[in-house]
Amino acid sequence: MTVLLVGADRLGNMPKELEDYGASEIIHWSGRKERKKDIPRHVDMILIVHDYVNHALMDCVKGQAKRRRLPIIFTKRGVADLKQALRNGKG
Repeated sequence: MTVLLVGADRLGNMPKELEDYGASEIIHWSGRKERKKDIPRHVDMILIVHDYVNHALMDCVKGQAKRRRLPIIFTKRGVADLKQALRNGKG
């Protein structure tokens, strides 16, 4: 599974947590200059760290994901929040 992680400058333990969840590839967009980027074709899931993403980027990513029927999970920056979001499948 390929995960697009949007937001956060430093990922800390997030990649390990995503690998434990089943991610084989993690693509990271910091959220600073990616507003006009397209979600890569091979992405299976999107994780948005909403503490670090502006509304314009979030709306752009959400729109692309909706058109492609990709699941989106929203989380805060901490690994504990990420674990809970993955467990609950928040989207």
